[in-house]
Amino acid sequence: MSLAHDARVAVHPAAGAQRPARARPELNNPAAWVVAAILLIMPLIANGFFLIEIFATTMILGIMALSLMFLAGYGGMVSLMQLTIAGFSAYMVAVFGVSGNANISLGWPWWLAVPMALALATAFGTLGGALAVRTEGIYTIMITLAIGAAFYYFTNQNWAIFNGHTGINTVATPHFWGVNWRADIPFYYVVLAVAALCYFAVEYLSRAPFGLALQGVRDNPRRMAALGFNVNAHRVAAYAFASFIAALAGVLQVWNYRQISPGSVSVGACIDVLIIAVVGGITRPIGPFIGALIFVLLRTFALDFLVRLGLDGNRFRLLIGLGFLAIVFWSSDGVIGLWQRWRQRQRRDDSRSRGGHRHG
Repeated sequence: MSLAHDARVAVHPAAGAQRPARARPELNNPAAWVVAAILLIMPLIANGFFLIEIFATTMILGIMALSLMFLAGYGGMVSLMQLTIAGFSAYMVAVFGVSGNANISLGWPWWLAVPMALALATAFGTLGGALAVRTEGIYTIMITLAIGAAFYYFTNQNWAIFNGHTGINTVATPHFWGVNWRADIPFYYVVLAVAALCYFAVEYLSRAPFGLALQGVRDNPRRMAALGFNVNAHRVAAYAFASFIAALAGVLQVWNYRQISPGSVSVGACIDVLIIAVVGGITRPIGPFIGALIFVLLRTFALDFLVRLGLDGNRFRLLIGLGFLAIVFWSSDGVIGLWQRWRQRQRRDDSRSRGGHRHG
């Protein structure tokens, strides 16, 4: 059965998709509108450091973690190569575009280099996904981690294309309509727009026939196969979609730092994306952005905090690790899970209070 036909059948409840996936985004939540308004006016209330190093970086990392959340939350596939795909996209922007390494970069304009980078990175991630879907559980994690490690060592040792451990520097950023789109305020709004599009795309797809079928594959692949669904095709398609999201984050990343090097695609950085997704919550698209904000704040300010306490500032990753362990220990669904448990407890307390008043 074709993938398109499978997706049409998936709207039937027997597909095994969970009911919460059908819920609409919480657009009726006043808190969501408040957050959206704050993000829109952020350039008026934040300086360049907070605008780019905190909020723009948070959204870029959140987009990377969102691609992992889509695979793990809706497809049950934990991929550790999402940062690798983003890094591949960033390298392709530098290789095909304009940079300070004229002997490597081809000098294409950004509007040609970026689509080429997105296409190649999506293909790269899809091929990696085609290998990963042949495994399950820990083996999927290991094979995607192996792809990430292999890419890191390849970029570190290859000088003809990736310029070795030095990387590619002074990558050109877009200038058109008389605007420098890497200036703080324009770039912030570019990142915000891409983050919003990716968020709503994942929200929409989770409720679309393909997303419901994917969740059915996650819950019971044998049953879905018996119903006529092509399980591997759905999984590979999920990797393709997640790879495109990660590739978008890679483009933003290389524009943000104007350089890309093997350190940006290291194994430790790949695991950081997993930490971000798990800490925020891996069952809802907003989770990766919450986790990214926590991660960026700890990474930025933990060093100074430790120094003020008289401790070695280089141990800031220990603080990040302890925070990660604490959140996972108290909630398997990260900060989102903690928030939901608190809300449920509040509702129970309120109902008991109202019940006691009525009884009295």
